[in-house]
Amino acid sequence: MPSSIYRSRAAHVRVRDWCEAALATWPVPHSRRQVETSAGPTNVVRTEPGTEVGAGRATIVLIPGTNMNAAVSLGFAQALSRVAPLIVLDVPGQPGLSSGERPRRHRMDWYGRWLTETLTRVTPDPAVVVGHSLGGAIALASGSGLIAGRVLVSTAGLVRLRVDASALGATVPWLLRPSVPRAERLLRHMSSPGAPVPDELSRWMAPVGSSCHTSLAPAPLSSAALAPARSVPSLVVAGSHDPFLPPASLGPAAEQRLGTVLRVLDGCGHLLPEESPVRLAALVAEFTDACGRH
Repeated sequence: MPSSIYRSRAAHVRVRDWCEAALATWPVPHSRRQVETSAGPTNVVRTEPGTEVGAGRATIVLIPGTNMNAAVSLGFAQALSRVAPLIVLDVPGQPGLSSGERPRRHRMDWYGRWLTETLTRVTPDPAVVVGHSLGGAIALASGSGLIAGRVLVSTAGLVRLRVDASALGATVPWLLRPSVPRAERLLRHMSSPGAPVPDELSRWMAPVGSSCHTSLAPAPLSSAALAPARSVPSLVVAGSHDPFLPPASLGPAAEQRLGTVLRVLDGCGHLLPEESPVRLAALVAEFTDACGRH
């Protein structure tokens, strides 16, 4: 049976209001709507097309990671909006403007079906799907024929995330007594050494900790589940200082399981979309052009 991620109705309202306020002040021209899916209402943000943006390029569909959504991904979304027409999906069962319900078991099968279904409702043509962390695993779990290629950023789904004592030391205090300083400490652990943590991100993660039941990273997908993903191009990207998915473990998994070589961005951690949105968007543009030539 599905269960709600929110601790209370008031908690749900706090998250909703935060996201709506952030989107309302985003300067990039965009529209927002809800589409009905078997996983519940799904929030869809679409940038308004410009004559100079991504002429001839496939639409990009961005799937944020755990505890993230369109309203928290506006910096990366703005960089991507300069590359091609962009759609950002709030993932059901994660804090945001989509349904707050998620199943207790078999979540990756559920997420794969959700993405396959949702793509048919948001784009008539093949698109390049960009997924970060959990979003990457969701992209891998879908065998949709509308996926022209996948950009998998610090992706789950290929190998287990590494959670050591320092990760637990940053995570457990945030879970037990969420606050902005504790959220900042967690985000600092996820980032490259010395990288500044955006204040807005810390202010988001603090209420998430108090308002939501966070989800754990998914286990690696089975070879059978990954088989459809090998039939279209994939780009796997990781930060050189990613504490959860270090290149030394993600690189061999990408090669063995997807047949692709890992691209490493120096000086970045797990939060690539926040730490280096412009560099990452440039890789997406390069990959999207290559997909168009196939």
